[in-house]
Amino acid sequence: MNDRSSNAPHVTVELDDVLRVVGWNRRAERVFGVSAGEAIGRPLGELVPVAGEPEAWATLLVADSEEPEVRRIAQPDDDLFLEAWWEVTRDGDGRVVGATLYGHDITAREREFRRRGIESTMLGAILDNLELVVCSLDKQGNFAFQQGKALQTVGLTPNQFVGQNYFDLFSGAEAEATRRGMNGEAQQAVPSEVYGLHWLSWSLPLQDDELSLITVSLDVTETKRNELELRAKLELVERQQQVIRELSTPIIEVWDGVLTLPIVGLVDTVRTAEIMDNLLQAVTRTRAKYAILDLTGVEVVDTGTASHLIRMIQAMRLLGAEGILTGIHPTIAQTIVSLGVDLSRVAVFGKLRDALTYCIARLDRAPRSHS
Repeated sequence: MNDRSSNAPHVTVELDDVLRVVGWNRRAERVFGVSAGEAIGRPLGELVPVAGEPEAWATLLVADSEEPEVRRIAQPDDDLFLEAWWEVTRDGDGRVVGATLYGHDITAREREFRRRGIESTMLGAILDNLELVVCSLDKQGNFAFQQGKALQTVGLTPNQFVGQNYFDLFSGAEAEATRRGMNGEAQQAVPSEVYGLHWLSWSLPLQDDELSLITVSLDVTETKRNELELRAKLELVERQQQVIRELSTPIIEVWDGVLTLPIVGLVDTVRTAEIMDNLLQAVTRTRAKYAILDLTGVEVVDTGTASHLIRMIQAMRLLGAEGILTGIHPTIAQTIVSLGVDLSRVAVFGKLRDALTYCIARLDRAPRSHS
């Protein structure tokens, strides 16, 4: 191998008529990691094996290459890509006596190309299958790209707005978010309503000589509709629960100045607090003198609930009304006693009728005001 070939900026490998190496320049040493001394005399297919193609180099002895070919070379650590071309060597009678292989290591370029190909494939799959629109704007706010499956939903075609100015077409919150994005401020999940649909949009600033921004708009109309339906159902359930609570704890004015509150079912701390609030409001509104709490329909209460009941009676006393308990089950009585509550000042009756008789009798004995 002459000095010119030895110092050439590209791989140069000289071969005999059976593809054994007879020349191996410095670039080949650096690219393949094999010195010239180690390479001379060895088969090219052993030194530079084409991945999956054991006989790939046989064509070198047929004719000169017409165009460079990219071949993937199997390596112990990681494969490399070689852009190769060759010339056949003939003797004076025209017989093939060898060949010279030339090449460039294009591994970095090929990997970048393949990476971009993968990214392009992934982006294409996203645009074709998800309900979104992806756009890019130039420095003046003109559309440079507009793609996405959601375009079909609103009756638009791909790249329909390319060349038009974004702010001539759109206004409002979405336009303001886009303007901020062009000024370098990323905008995340901005809600808007355009073309009768609900969208969430992201504006992503770019560091680019031509483009200023990428916008991604996701059609969330179905999600929004489901959210509104769910909210309406929750509001309906809440209203129904309120009606049930009111029906389960009705406050009845059974006599002038006498309220009764029959309590039925499970009574917990939360429900007792609601009962107290409703009862105190009713006492104030009706100016009642007595309020009968009928616990006939309640079998069990915890200590917290029992405490609430006692505080309810004390609160009514502050409003000028007397609280009366009826229908106390033995288990409830035990709970109240365990709290150490003094019920000596609280009227307690076994039946609602007895409590009502007590209230009426006291009302009749009360002095009447004269107009």
